[in-house]
Amino acid sequence: MRRPSLRRIGRVALAIVAGMAALVVATPLGRYVLRAAWEEGKILLRRRPIVEVLADSTTPAAVRERLRLVADARTFAVEALGLSAGESFTTFAQLDRDTLVLVLSAAYRDRLEAYRWWFPVVGRLPYKGWFRRDDAVRARDDFQARGFDTYLRPASAFSTLGWFNDPLLSTTLRGDTTWLANTVIHELSHNTLFVKGNAEFSESFASFIGARGAEAFFVARGAPGAAREVALDWANDQVLGQFWQDVAVSLDSAYGAWPADSAARVAARDSVYARARRLLVDRIAPVLHGVPAARLEAIPLDNAALLARRVYAQQLDVFDSVWVRNGRDLRRTIAAIRAAVDGAARPFEALRRAGVRDP
Repeated sequence: MRRPSLRRIGRVALAIVAGMAALVVATPLGRYVLRAAWEEGKILLRRRPIVEVLADSTTPAAVRERLRLVADARTFAVEALGLSAGESFTTFAQLDRDTLVLVLSAAYRDRLEAYRWWFPVVGRLPYKGWFRRDDAVRARDDFQARGFDTYLRPASAFSTLGWFNDPLLSTTLRGDTTWLANTVIHELSHNTLFVKGNAEFSESFASFIGARGAEAFFVARGAPGAAREVALDWANDQVLGQFWQDVAVSLDSAYGAWPADSAARVAARDSVYARARRLLVDRIAPVLHGVPAARLEAIPLDNAALLARRVYAQQLDVFDSVWVRNGRDLRRTIAAIRAAVDGAARPFEALRRAGVRDP
C-alpha cells in the first residue's frame, strides 16, 4: 500500500484545523471563548513584573505602597497558608478602562433555580462574564425578555484557576488595603481548590480563605486594627449569608404551596421578598459593622440577585467550624478541607461531616 505523501498529510491536517476553527466560530460558545481569549491575551500583553514597576521612579507612591502590600500578601499566602500561586500576582497590568468585566446571573422567576452556562474545563457555572458592556447588556435584556430575573454587576478581578499567570490588575488596585489583601488571597485560593461545576462551594471556600487569610496576614504584619476590620467584615458576611439562606428556605416553602407554572407562585415570591426587605433593614442592618441601612435598602431582591450572593456565602459557618476544629491553624484547615472534598459529589455535605473530625 502506497504511503501518503507529506504534502497530502499536511493538506488533511490543514483541512481538519480549518474545520475545527469554522466550527468554533459558528457556535455562540466558540465565539464567546475566542472573545474571552482575545481579551485575556490583551491583558497578558500588558503585564509588567511588579518588581520592575516598584523600581520605576515614575510609579506613584500610593501605587507603590499597594503593590508592596500585594507582594507581601502573596508571599504570606504561599509560605504561611500553603496556597498554590504559580506566577500569579507577580506582574501588574494597567488597563485602559475602569471596569474589568461585567458578570451576569440569571434565574427562573417561578422557582429558586439559577440558569447555568457550560464552559470547558470548569463545567456549568451560575454566572458569565463579558468584557464589553454592550454584549453584557444585550445578554441581560435577552434573558429578561424570556422571563428571567437578571443581575448584572461589575467585577474588578478574576482567576484563570492557574491556567495563566494572572496579573494584578489596575481595577483591583483601587480597593482599600484590607479588601486588596482579601482579594489576592481569595483569588489564589482558586488555584488551590476549585470543584468543577460547583461554583457555590468553590467561591464560598474562597470567601472563607480570603477573609481568614487576610486576618492572619495583618496579624503577622503587626497591624491589629486592619486584622480586626477584616474579622468584622467576615462576621458581616456570615450574618448576611445566614439571612440569604433563610430567605431561600422561605422562597422554597412559598413555591411549594402552589402548583408549578402558577401565577400565584410569583406573587408568593414577591411577598417573601417584601418581608425580606423589611427584615434586612430593621433587623439585620443594626447588627452589621459599618454597613448603613441605606446600602442594604438599595440591594436588589429577586431570584437572580439572591442566588448570585449565595454563590459566595453558602454555609460559611461550616468552613469556620473546620477552622476551629483545627486549632484556628489556617494551613491545616485548608489541607483538611481539600482532603474532605476530594472526589466528593456533594462537597458541602462532605465538609460538614469532616467538621467534627480532625484531618
